[in-house]
Amino acid sequence: MDLEAEAPARRRRGAELEEALLEAAWDELNQHGYGALTIDGVAQRAGTSRTVVYRRWATKRELVEAAIVFISQRSRPEVPDTGSLRGDLLEMMTHTNKKRIGLMALMVAFMGGYFQETGTSPYDLRRLVMDEGPNSLDVIIDRAVERGEVDPARLTPRVRSVAADLFRHEALMRLGQVPDDVVVEIVDEIFLPLVAREVPR
Repeated sequence: MDLEAEAPARRRRGAELEEALLEAAWDELNQHGYGALTIDGVAQRAGTSRTVVYRRWATKRELVEAAIVFISQRSRPEVPDTGSLRGDLLEMMTHTNKKRIGLMALMVAFMGGYFQETGTSPYDLRRLVMDEGPNSLDVIIDRAVERGEVDPARLTPRVRSVAADLFRHEALMRLGQVPDDVVVEIVDEIFLPLVAREVPR
């Protein structure tokens, strides 16, 4: 046994070790997909033993769900505040394109075995990573209402989510970034006309 190679793993404790395991699980998920991911592979990538992994997560499903929540929370941005609804939406989607699009693509491309095993859907997995309470889009829209940009009477639940829903659809269909011109079309041609307060003539 290479005792020198084992030493770094023994020094990690608590949150540091857990973070290393979750990052290893995420990397294994991206490389192999859910079906081919193994606890042994995660342990080897993290430089530890499978016993250490099982001590925290009893099943592969629990480990994968924890890794997805961890990565999602780590990549969550501050809510943009550009002073306009349009600016906030474009900034939010631009950040998602750069930092979080891999998570969206992963849900479809590599999680087929997970959905089959658990009887869940991408919708269920998305809800797993969402915090309770208002999300970034809610905050952005509520600020726009306070500024008088948006007619609150038009904000049905479907209308509130339509820009994010369309963006997510494009990302999943492309399994990658949404082109900038499509982002602008979603905001300018669809969402803003739906919610804008009418200007009295």
